[in-house]
Amino acid sequence: MTDSTAAKDDSKMPPPERRGAEEPAVRLRNLTAIQWQSGVAAWLGWMFDGLDMHLYTAVATVFVAELLHSEVKNPAVGYRSSIIQAAFLVGWALGGAFFGRLGDRLGRARALMLTILTYAVCTGLSAFAQTWWHLLIFRFLAALGIGGEWAVGAALLSETWPKPWRPWIAAVLQSAVNVGIVLAMAAVWLMASLHFETRFIFLIGILPALMVLWIRRAVPETAEWHAAHAEAAGVAPRIVDLFRGPLRRTTILVILVCALSLSAHWAFMFWYLQHFRNLPELAGWTDGQRTQLTSLALMIFVGVGMAGNFIAGAAAVRFGYRRTIAVGFVLYFAIVVGVYSRVPSWQVLMLWFGLIGMCQGVFGLFTMYLPPLFPTLLRTTGAGFCYNIGRIAAAGATVFFGRFSTAGDFQMAIIYAAFLFLPAAAMALLLPDLE
Repeated sequence: MTDSTAAKDDSKMPPPERRGAEEPAVRLRNLTAIQWQSGVAAWLGWMFDGLDMHLYTAVATVFVAELLHSEVKNPAVGYRSSIIQAAFLVGWALGGAFFGRLGDRLGRARALMLTILTYAVCTGLSAFAQTWWHLLIFRFLAALGIGGEWAVGAALLSETWPKPWRPWIAAVLQSAVNVGIVLAMAAVWLMASLHFETRFIFLIGILPALMVLWIRRAVPETAEWHAAHAEAAGVAPRIVDLFRGPLRRTTILVILVCALSLSAHWAFMFWYLQHFRNLPELAGWTDGQRTQLTSLALMIFVGVGMAGNFIAGAAAVRFGYRRTIAVGFVLYFAIVVGVYSRVPSWQVLMLWFGLIGMCQGVFGLFTMYLPPLFPTLLRTTGAGFCYNIGRIAAAGATVFFGRFSTAGDFQMAIIYAAFLFLPAAAMALLLPDLE
């Protein structure tokens, strides 16, 4: 009896290890143990992604100023901070391509363990940086793992969970990143309250390494990967195959959409906190007080923004992925430019951060939308390469738009970068729809 015949007969369902994303499951209780284990592993991996990546953004200028033995408002501090962030984004791109390739060749679960170990250990090592370029190296290495975890985790779930659930899975996964960011900000706020040295914050990033022990025992490789690997008989497709035949158009479009949108998004994500903590009305505050306030601002930003993940998921169910993504980019642009075209007080900015954060939900859709656009043995390679190649563009954009800042005022840098959302929206409409 074939799997397709068994799927039509509930009394002859295939064993749990054979069931994957193609099997219908209308209730949570219908999900298999493997689907739950894969979902938990990916969710935790993404949560720790959010934790590790935002430990730096919360304390960037303060820690870099400490390493440079300088004042926070020294232009050299902002410039070095942006270079470190750019190195992080480049590492994210390279990690997505490198570990994405490993995910296709070695399997999803094995690659997932390697990505988590990489970003956990290297984030912890950031606490021991003695110069700004030490920190740059550690952030670059940590980013290799974070970039790889996105591609591997997305492929793992797209191959195990039911297709109709994908928009909601995307929302839940993106919320995991938000939870990680909130935890990072809570940790920064607590350590500032207890007057710990800024560098000790990075030691928190070691915690994800403990999860690898559980993944090694509980999470198997997907049935779809095993089947494709066996069919290929050891002859795996190459990265160059992304640019051949009908797949070439999809690859180029995904790269353009990711490069434009991630450049705008990460320029905002990096500079808005630095702009916020350097508002003139906060000039009389201590570094500790400003760190606590920026931590609270980011917690509001991502906490309220979690709703955006589910709003985007609901819109994708109703209107499709590409239309929802295009509209989300336009809204992100309109709100950011509308807010930063004025000179709002810190109280007003705090109110707007939640709405701006909701716009981020559009990026959660990439999790379940991009991997199925590529063949199985090019799935993590394609999604990782195309999505994370946008990080290289974002790295350059962070430094480029940062040049429009003056003495801690990043208002114009944020506005100029937001205009990249418009061509990204136009390109998104040219992407294919999933069946």
